[in-house]
Amino acid sequence: MASETSETQAQTQSVRVDSWIWAVRLVKTRSAGAAACKGGHVKVNNVSVKPAHALRVGDEVRVRQPGGRERLVVVKRLIRKRVGAPVAAETYVDNSPPPPPREVIGPVGVRDRGTGRPTKRDRRELERLRGVFGQGPGQDSGQGPGVESGQH
Repeated sequence: MASETSETQAQTQSVRVDSWIWAVRLVKTRSAGAAACKGGHVKVNNVSVKPAHALRVGDEVRVRQPGGRERLVVVKRLIRKRVGAPVAAETYVDNSPPPPPREVIGPVGVRDRGTGRPTKRDRRELERLRGVFGQGPGQDSGQGPGVESGQH
């Protein structure tokens, strides 16, 4: 009878994946964890999952974070509540590739201090470098944005 209760406890030992990735500090908020699951950025054992997916010990969790970094962790222990970073690090085995060096990322379009406000030309060059604006409708014909032919 004692083995029966331990068996049922082992079967019920699961935590929602959105709650677990928040508790071990892979995402900042639980709602961000749920949004990541809904967006397909969280995979458990190489399968995209919903936020309520039951996570078990030994599962491999892959979380794609903003900036293109991917975290690959194996669940060692299940927790439901958020804990400190040192305790959270003990609940999983981190198999993530190392982050890229900071020199590679580098700031794009940083202006020197004291050079004043950027001119319109400077602003356009910065936007082009950063890739903020792509070719929109009407821009490829040489007209300004939002101006259609025949409207004067």
